[in-house]
Amino acid sequence: MPPGASAALVDAIATGGAAAGLRVRRLVPLAAGPLEERLITVDQTNTSVVVGERVVVKWMRPATGGEVPGRAPHLLAHLAATGFTRTPTPYAAVYRDGAETGLAAVVTGFLPDAADGWDWCVDALLDQLDGGPPADLAGDLGVLAAELHCALATPSETIPAPVQVSHRDWAADGLAVLDQAHRLTAAADDDEAYWFAARVPRLAADIERSREVDRAYVIQPHGDLHVGQVLRWRGGLAVTDFDGNPTLAAPGGGPLTEPAARDVAQLRTSLLHVGQIANRRTEDRHRSAVTDWCERAGDELLAAYLRILDERGMAYLFDERLLRPFEVEQECRELCYAARFLPRWRYAPMGVLHGWYD
Repeated sequence: MPPGASAALVDAIATGGAAAGLRVRRLVPLAAGPLEERLITVDQTNTSVVVGERVVVKWMRPATGGEVPGRAPHLLAHLAATGFTRTPTPYAAVYRDGAETGLAAVVTGFLPDAADGWDWCVDALLDQLDGGPPADLAGDLGVLAAELHCALATPSETIPAPVQVSHRDWAADGLAVLDQAHRLTAAADDDEAYWFAARVPRLAADIERSREVDRAYVIQPHGDLHVGQVLRWRGGLAVTDFDGNPTLAAPGGGPLTEPAARDVAQLRTSLLHVGQIANRRTEDRHRSAVTDWCERAGDELLAAYLRILDERGMAYLFDERLLRPFEVEQECRELCYAARFLPRWRYAPMGVLHGWYD
């Protein structure tokens, strides 16, 4: 985006003015304020600009095949309507051509001193390994995920019937991902590729356990819920980035609906990836302590999540029988992602799989 474009857009949203060539869907009122721009420089798929140190304009890359464009504004409008505030305030969605397929930007509140979980979670674990305070963060993540799911499952004018019953064959989806991961890792032709190939039957058996579930409640989930989507800022924890996972496209191109266990599996496995990052940074000096932390953190996250669902009368949303099949499938997705986009990341899902299958 050219310099000044983000500031001009924010000013138009706040004052009710027009944005040239764009259609603005206002979600939450935005007051006028300073308009200085600052680019967020971390690596990301889209481009984000901070305006006036209070608003973030996230300019979206064009949608590719299989994605559900416009998903984030739809969910953010729903969350705002249900009173969920643990996400950056959604001010507006901006479209290129007046159609939902032309999503150009999402405008949200800026959270001061925010750090994503790949920083604050990893730092907390490293501090613990260095003799600092315990990295007791998993329970808070479980509470956040449960509160998010309860909000997503609450009716609003945006999504009047957010909970459905599905009879999908999730095992078929997972086995297709496993086959893809097998082919992509085999191309490396190294010891890890041979190790993975030898364990494909065991991975397949775990994925096929989802066939024990012939019907499940589904919601429109976050879709890509990992610690990197959880910001720690002055006000606590907030979940962000509702664009979804392009590798989890909805059948038929409609709204993505999945069991709540999908998000939980993604979030729990991301804690295992935090452990793998810590092992790499400490050169495996604390492998036993990291393994213990990962096991405890996964249990604590799930316990806190289930407690909140039960307190809100929504325990029916979660079927634990889907959890391990979805976790195994998620690690296969991570291997596919590494093979296609970030080869140096392969060590993390492979490390998790070694922990499960060695």
